Amino acid sequence: MPSHRQLIASAIVVLLLALLPLAGSRYAIDLTTEVLIYALFALSLNVIIGFTGNISFGHAAYFAIGGYACAILLTTYGWPLALALPAAVVLAGLVAAVVGFFCVRLTQIYFAMLTLAFAMLVWGIAFKWKEVTGGDDGLTGVKVPAMLTNHVNYFYFTLAVVSAGIAALWVICHSAFGLTLVAIRENSVRAGFIGVDTRRMRWAAFTVAGTFGGLAGALFGMYHRGMYIENAFWTESANVLIMVLLGGIYSFVGPIIGAAVLHLLQIFTNQYTPYWPTVLGLILLVIVMVLPDGLIGLARRVKARGGRS
Repeated sequence: MPSHRQLIASAIVVLLLALLPLAGSRYAIDLTTEVLIYALFALSLNVIIGFTGNISFGHAAYFAIGGYACAILLTTYGWPLALALPAAVVLAGLVAAVVGFFCVRLTQIYFAMLTLAFAMLVWGIAFKWKEVTGGDDGLTGVKVPAMLTNHVNYFYFTLAVVSAGIAALWVICHSAFGLTLVAIRENSVRAGFIGVDTRRMRWAAFTVAGTFGGLAGALFGMYHRGMYIENAFWTESANVLIMVLLGGIYSFVGPIIGAAVLHLLQIFTNQYTPYWPTVLGLILLVIVMVLPDGLIGLARRVKARGGRS
């Protein structure tokens, strides 16, 4: 169970976010909506990276599957949101389960490259299946319920769904299942010796990550009223991977902070300069050379140093 202090801090954050529309800034509301979606996306990837110790270069596949599936069910088939959203999330989870069945047979770089291979397969399907996905033109004009066409209403909807998703991931990652994943990350051989089926546990973690990644993708597609093949490309996987690394892979809150910081940096950098790739390269250099534990690790070091002084 979360501590009393954690519950109060979480409630305060959600309350402050809920009060954001009172500021009257459409730009701030839209920006925060995107940050919330990417925070859930990054947190889902961290189930694989931070808790099992595996690197995935193909997590955007499940983001895209969730987004495309929800958009197609809402727009092409006219499904209500109450059915389309859960169906899209389940589909993303099922695909992740199938892909994960093969990926968890490998480890380290071979695992990472296989996740990339499957992700590129998803990208290829989205690119070629033009009559369904729109191909390189994208699937635009996604229909959402009339109640959610207003940006404030969609912000509150996103806040509620993302908050529920983060709470569910917290419970999963701090359960016996999550602690077992940490044991596998620290020493998979020893975990196997004491009776843990490491392959099955990694498979379950992969499925959980893909499911919540699909939920983030569904929210993204409805927010932008469209899905595009770029959302399934390897660069999207790299983007969310950097978010996780920037925030801190060994912290539950780290990927949320990393997603917010990186997305805001990208938005503000692109507004004033055309050099976002250069800035991103510098961020990677800083992570690798100075902040291997991310921003959370930096905060802990500063706090420890302050306590000693």
